[in-house]
Amino acid sequence: MGFFDKLKGKLGGLFVEGERVNDGFYDELEESLILSDTGAVLAGEIVEGLRSRCKKEGIKLRQDARAVLKTQLTELLESAGSREMNLATRPSVVLMIGVNGAGKTTSAGKLSARLSGEGKRVLLCAADTFRAAAADQLEIWAQRAGVGIVRQQEGADPASVLFDAVNAARARGIDVVLCDTAGRLQNKQNLMNELNKISRVLDRELPGASRETLLALDATTGQNGLLQVREFAAAAGLTGIILTKLDGTAKGGVILAVARETGVPVKWVGVGEQIGDFAPFDPAAFIEAIV
Repeated sequence: MGFFDKLKGKLGGLFVEGERVNDGFYDELEESLILSDTGAVLAGEIVEGLRSRCKKEGIKLRQDARAVLKTQLTELLESAGSREMNLATRPSVVLMIGVNGAGKTTSAGKLSARLSGEGKRVLLCAADTFRAAAADQLEIWAQRAGVGIVRQQEGADPASVLFDAVNAARARGIDVVLCDTAGRLQNKQNLMNELNKISRVLDRELPGASRETLLALDATTGQNGLLQVREFAAAAGLTGIILTKLDGTAKGGVILAVARETGVPVKWVGVGEQIGDFAPFDPAAFIEAIV
C-alpha cells in the first residue's frame, strides 16, 4: 500500500472510462473540488485551466483528462517553496507551532523519531508550558523515539526552556533541537510576543544556526486552515507545513489553496496515530491518490 492510499477515490469517480468530457463533467469536477476544501475561487481556476488544456490538446475522453488534471495539480503543489529540511548546522533548530489540537506535539514526536532514524542526534524541547500535561505527552514521545528531552515545570517561561535545551545540545553534540511551542492563535499578540522572545534567544545563543519553523495543520479544518497559515506566517515566518490527520476522513484540498496563496510548502504528512504514520510529502503521490 502507498502512503496516501487512504485518500483514494476523492475525485476519481468522475473519470469514468469511455465517457466524454462535457460541461456536466466540468461542473461536477468544480463541485467536487469545492467539497474537498479547495475553495470556490481556486476550484474555478483549476477547472478553467483543465478546460483550456483539454481544448488545446484535443482531449475528448474523461480518462485522458485525468492525466492532464494530475499534471496541473502536481505543478500547483510543486510551485510552493522547497520541501527539503534545512538542518545544515550542529545544532540546527526546528520550531513546531500550531493551534491546540492540531497534532503539534504528536508531530514533534514523530519527526524526532524520523530524524533519529536517519542517524541524527535529536533533543526534544518542551516549550509548551501552558497546556496541562503537554510536557508529559512529549516525554512519552521522547521515550518512544529514543531521544532526549529538556523540560521544566508547568507555567515556566518557554524561552527559558529553550535556553536550557540549547545549552544541553551544545554540551551533548546534538544535531537537531526540536522545540514544541504553545498553540495560542486566539491571542495573536501573546503568540507573537512569545515567538519573538524564542527567536531572540536563538539569535543570541545560536547565531547563524539552521532553523525550520513548521506549522502543524489539521487537514480536517478545511478552509480555516488557510487562515491559520496566513496568521502564523505573519507571526513566525513559516518555512513549511506538517499536514496532520490526513486519514480517510480528511479532504486535504486546502493544501492546494495554501500552495497557491501563500507559497508555504507542505514538508511532512501524518496519516495516523502510530510513530511510523509520518513521511515526507510527495505531491505527485498525493495527487495520484486523490484524482
